[in-house]
Amino acid sequence: MNSQIKIALIDDEQLILEGVKMLLSSEQNISVVSTSNNGPGFLETLEKTSGEDFPDIALVDVQMQPMNGFELVEILKEKYPDLKIIILSSHYKTTILGYMVKLGVSAFLPKNSNREAFIEAITMVYKNGIFFTPEDHQMIFSYMNSPTKKRTLFEMDDELSDREKDVVKLICQEFTNNEIAEKLFISPRTVESHRQRIAEKIGAKNTVGIVIYAIINNIHPLERI
Repeated sequence: MNSQIKIALIDDEQLILEGVKMLLSSEQNISVVSTSNNGPGFLETLEKTSGEDFPDIALVDVQMQPMNGFELVEILKEKYPDLKIIILSSHYKTTILGYMVKLGVSAFLPKNSNREAFIEAITMVYKNGIFFTPEDHQMIFSYMNSPTKKRTLFEMDDELSDREKDVVKLICQEFTNNEIAEKLFISPRTVESHRQRIAEKIGAKNTVGIVIYAIINNIHPLERI
């Protein structure tokens, strides 16, 4: 991978910040562009950051004060929908998986993960927008078999039309609006309208949310690792 993956670290434990930064420092294609020990501080930093220094991925701790990780993620998804987010936590992930999916977080990474796991998660999120470990996959398949949890995650008044499902499938395959337009013989503007309508229907904040919805609802197959 030739592009530099720009990382922001947000954690209220200084040792974690320094440890993760040191862990990533040996990777030629990964650069830590900012560190913050609280959510408000990171938001203030982002407001002053633009261009080539803006992070591609934020690694966000869950338990922080005065703003916890989920509160921070909600704000980030609203203000910076293209910023990919990996949740860092020392807690067992089943307690937060549903909320993570709803927010459109790209990956979950336990704090006790080894170096290889960190690099793999960061690389795959940068490349594909989302990353699930085999354990995550199993949890998602369980969610797929639970209609109650499906409704909880994505509350919908209207089902997606066949055309909207076609658009979703192509979004999951990482086609651009122009490419989708060519494949479906419609205009790019129509594709964008479909995207917005799909996001509104399922309550997704970004493309990651659309992809996760498609996986949970069997519109896009999730291959096991």
